[in-house]
Amino acid sequence: MILTCLEIIQDYGLRSIGLGERVLPKTDITICHQATLIGSGMLWNIYFGVLALILGFFFAILLSLGRRSDHQIVSYLCDTFILIFRGTPLFIQFFFAYFLFLSLKKAFPVFDPFTSAWLGALIILFFNTSAYSANIFYGALVAIPRGEIDAADSFGMSNWQKFRSIEFRQMLRLAWPAYINEAIFMFHATTLVFFSAFPTRQQKGDALYYANYFADKTFNPFIPYPIVAIYFIILTIFVVLLARVFNSSLSRHLPKSVSRPLRLRFNFLR
Repeated sequence: MILTCLEIIQDYGLRSIGLGERVLPKTDITICHQATLIGSGMLWNIYFGVLALILGFFFAILLSLGRRSDHQIVSYLCDTFILIFRGTPLFIQFFFAYFLFLSLKKAFPVFDPFTSAWLGALIILFFNTSAYSANIFYGALVAIPRGEIDAADSFGMSNWQKFRSIEFRQMLRLAWPAYINEAIFMFHATTLVFFSAFPTRQQKGDALYYANYFADKTFNPFIPYPIVAIYFIILTIFVVLLARVFNSSLSRHLPKSVSRPLRLRFNFLR
């Protein structure tokens, strides 16, 4: 049984990226088949989430700085971008983006890759997380104590020096808990790619694609969908642990709270 499962993992473990068996199992489907192929599909969910978060992190910082800008046009454009992507459902964004890219493809063939999920869906996830993260970073920027900024001004620091030495680190420390929630949400939101208009080519889908396939073949959705949930719980735990390590680095300059041991006083006893 163990040897059979290892063979299944070898055959289907990287199928979602085009490596291994091309034909999906249709009969004698085991839990190992389902766990292996759904885990293979998770590679796409991780791909969407990681790239969207990395690219969106830097773009969100620019948006938050633009929103705080004294130039009204820049501030208005950033506010408008954030409002559009925070104010509309992610599924609707996928829908309109696909047909926009499809229309552009007819006029300009160079847009052909944008109609595929690996690029088109990634762009929408990138814009979506950028908008939410920008609002988080903006709130952290305005929450930085004014005294620290005044102290930097008194030392004659330029705007770039102030941002690099003071504002950026303080912004990350204040925004980090909320930003990690956004990161977890973004990984969960990658499952919506399966329901979007972006096509899955050659049956190389994400975790939910394979879960739906097995639910249709076995007529039992109570095995594949919980497997998807377990994979995402593991992914969430990994993100939280990684965030704690980074958070400790951000807060290492803060004084540690000293907890005094409880001392028993006899006059407390009755």
